[in-house]
Amino acid sequence: MKRKWFNVDVTVLGLSLSGISATKYLALEGANCIISEKRQATAKDTDKICELEKLGIKVEMGGNKEETIVNSDVIITSPGIPPHAEVYKLIKAHKIETFGEIDLAYKETNLPFIAITGTNGKTTTTKLVSEILTAGGLKAPACGNIGIPPTSLLSEKDIDYFVAEVSSYQIATNPAFKAQIAVFINYTPDHIDWHGNEEEYFKAKADLFIRRQPTWAVLNANDLKIAYLKLDIDSNVYFFGREAEDKCVFIKENKILIKDKNKNITEVIKLDEIPLKGKHNLENIMSAIAVAHIVGIDAETINFAIKNFSPPEHRIEYVDTINNIEYYNDSKATNCDSTMCALRAFEENKVVLIAGGRDKGTDLTDFCTEVNEHANAVILIGEASERFEEALKKSGFKNIYKKQSFEEAIDIAGELKLGPVLLSPACASFDMFKNFEERGQVFKDYVRNKKA
Repeated sequence: MKRKWFNVDVTVLGLSLSGISATKYLALEGANCIISEKRQATAKDTDKICELEKLGIKVEMGGNKEETIVNSDVIITSPGIPPHAEVYKLIKAHKIETFGEIDLAYKETNLPFIAITGTNGKTTTTKLVSEILTAGGLKAPACGNIGIPPTSLLSEKDIDYFVAEVSSYQIATNPAFKAQIAVFINYTPDHIDWHGNEEEYFKAKADLFIRRQPTWAVLNANDLKIAYLKLDIDSNVYFFGREAEDKCVFIKENKILIKDKNKNITEVIKLDEIPLKGKHNLENIMSAIAVAHIVGIDAETINFAIKNFSPPEHRIEYVDTINNIEYYNDSKATNCDSTMCALRAFEENKVVLIAGGRDKGTDLTDFCTEVNEHANAVILIGEASERFEEALKKSGFKNIYKKQSFEEAIDIAGELKLGPVLLSPACASFDMFKNFEERGQVFKDYVRNKKA
């Protein structure tokens, strides 16, 4: 239910896209707003801060001041701040009402949300669901962790669904949020540093289903950890990945098929008609088809939308060809599982893999197995290079090069002429770049400049 915000003192943690969006919305609703950012201001912040101050929004940089926190009626949290941070201790000590930007959007509108979570493939699936529903005549903008805060869409008219990518951080920091349709694409351990351990990471994902009980739960039937959630929820369950008794999307005879509640089977698309590279994308597509079928989109429209779908940037994205060597940007691969999926996507050619960055400390056994099978050489960069080199050598892989700079890595990868060059780091980007988008953009720019 929409809340009255006039004269409510609100502190928003973080000068981020979602934080700025939430603050602008609340200021227009009459709240007294301040953004509190822990880091120091940079030259890039100047224009943002000026714009906010013109709207009557205060901005404090360089720390979350105690007086700001304790004098707040409401605090909008940031998913980037881990639960063990000092600011949360202060908030709890003073019993201040706290929730996130997605909770704010959810509470301020009566419109339904489609929530998409999983370790990998969230952005691709979110974008695909949005495009299928749009092709079916619905207004269903993609939002959330994809980079578009849902609060920025609250003023738009005639929206049918918010299609929201939600990370484990966002689920944990938005406790009231509930989706009409919730999708769990896949699961592998990740973000242990934020959640504390693997069990807490899975619990955060599962909370979207177990405690919040969506009307529909779309679950990966091939992942038992996900499939068994059916036992703990009262939601209508729609499986994807393999054939079930009813209401499922599965692959048979090189076709993706839908089985409805009456056990009627409908062909949606042939596998060779799908433009996305890699078997892992079949999971994304099947989960999107399940959502579309629940909403009521016909198979012909779904087929059209999939055939005309372009994947988001930085996800096995073809960049260019130089001297008969293809270059692919998969900078979004910030964990080993994502990189393993990318390696398997190159079924016909072994690649030259550029990997490394800020180490997440995950086990490298399976990663090394996939590298041995799908790579001719590995170029290592960043903080993780020593551990990755040690693990690869122990697995028997020998063709390893360590480079100090990103540009050197790209150069040697092409000069080896041992197959397509794949940037798929299996690590976070923060040791060398602001985020994975910047890492991917630098890769693309450098490759294209080489070509020029």
